[in-house]
Amino acid sequence: MYSTDRCVCVHIYIYKMGLEEEIKVSMEAEDGSKKATRVASVKEVAKEALSRVPDRYIHADIDPLVCNSPSLLPQVPVIDLSSLFSGDHHVKETELRKLHVASHQWGFFQVINHGVRGELVDKMKKGVRELFDLPMEEKDKLWQREGEMEGFGQMFEASENQKLNWVDVFYVITLPSHLRNSHIFPNIPMPFKEDLEEYSAEVRGVARKILEGMAEVVGMKKEDVKELFGEGTQAMRINYYPPCPQPEDVIGINAHTDGTALTVLLQVSDVEGLQIKHDGVWVPVPPLPHAFVVNIGDVLQIITNGEYKSVEHRATVNSKMERISIATFYGPGREGHIGPAPSLVGPEKPAQFKTLSVPDYYKGFISKEGPIKSYIDLLRIQNEDITH
Repeated sequence: MYSTDRCVCVHIYIYKMGLEEEIKVSMEAEDGSKKATRVASVKEVAKEALSRVPDRYIHADIDPLVCNSPSLLPQVPVIDLSSLFSGDHHVKETELRKLHVASHQWGFFQVINHGVRGELVDKMKKGVRELFDLPMEEKDKLWQREGEMEGFGQMFEASENQKLNWVDVFYVITLPSHLRNSHIFPNIPMPFKEDLEEYSAEVRGVARKILEGMAEVVGMKKEDVKELFGEGTQAMRINYYPPCPQPEDVIGINAHTDGTALTVLLQVSDVEGLQIKHDGVWVPVPPLPHAFVVNIGDVLQIITNGEYKSVEHRATVNSKMERISIATFYGPGREGHIGPAPSLVGPEKPAQFKTLSVPDYYKGFISKEGPIKSYIDLLRIQNEDITH
């Protein structure tokens, strides 16, 4: 598995954008040595009936501020997608307002009545379990190659001294099809590959509908959405978190924000693990039957000129049960620029973020350094820059 401690998630097509050389440079250690190192599958490690996990997985700095009191636990908003497009004006306006509040105050919400067939969702749940149950000799055929992120492995795990996350992932670019990795996608086992194809198209439709609703309620012109997103791009990361004898000492995925526009997450297991940062504490997001969890990424915060928030989140693990999730990342096409939508910028609200090309945005995201957790902080236009 390959990684770097600079960031947790890119969720995009950077290897298909002419950035291969720049990314390979960022995959090297400070001393110039190659950082790409394959480490053991966490699922295989967990099979050893450990009483204590290896030191490389122990994190001493996990933020313990979790809201566990049922009476005080804030509830992540729930949005009915069908109501966003209701013919009843009152129903539609009420749901649009809920979407706006959820996006502005939370940056996270669950979506019900999303239109993706329950049968297809069930096939995906079955398929991802079978995918991670493949014998290692079959997984090896789908393993990440050096300098790439697609396939089985860990995202950005490469330094021999780096602390590892308690997770195995399968990462793949799904849409548009010409960006797919020729080594990975064609070799995904059937019938899961067919189900993944259909699911990807359906979830892209969900993401686009949500963006359409957001644009309407925030006052963004349709032309801006079309100009900023183009055909769009989509990637998928399937996360497998084995049971762990020391769940309080490890982390499934470190706290991070997503570098894309929208993330649509299917919680495959009825096991809690996803937590979001809200009002200074970590709030669990319990799996809701037949729902997707949607969160705003850095790109959408930039496009909405700060109106909607990209929020830190993380994944914890369970001592007894495995947890699986499917994260689908939707972002702009590789052509064009990322910046505040022109219709959301004016004398009363100047641009809060710089505008840069899509390739430059992702190059900066993958190579960010220093203590700033979110690359978006580096793109903010300071007040003095706005007023002078």
